[in-house]
Amino acid sequence: MALDVGSKRIGVAVADPSGSFALPVGTIERSNLRADLAKIAEYCESYLVRDLVVGYPLALSGEAGIAAQKMDLFIEQLRGVFSGTIHRVDERMTTAQVTKTLIGADVSRKRRKEVVDQMAAALILETFLARRRNEAR
Repeated sequence: MALDVGSKRIGVAVADPSGSFALPVGTIERSNLRADLAKIAEYCESYLVRDLVVGYPLALSGEAGIAAQKMDLFIEQLRGVFSGTIHRVDERMTTAQVTKTLIGADVSRKRRKEVVDQMAAALILETFLARRRNEAR
């Protein structure tokens, strides 16, 4: 399962059982840390998640800045509700890429807001799955 963690929403995507592709499955509207973690834990339990992939906000230069430090703290909190492996995956430009694709497909602004975060999570998960396939070769 992958998460695209933003300040207002968390996009959620899962891989198919064979790990071949990612599917966007939902968006968590952020409220407070405890509620956010509880909703993530529900997704993990529902999908029998063993590995959690979290979009890691590196700066365009590739450096880990303030946003990455905040994500490190969030990941530490995640460890309290998820006992599996947590992977960090560079998320640079994923939301922008998904937004551009949705605009190109003439998706309305309202609908884009509803799906952009979960589609970004799916893109993050696709990146992770591709890297894992390449490492297995």
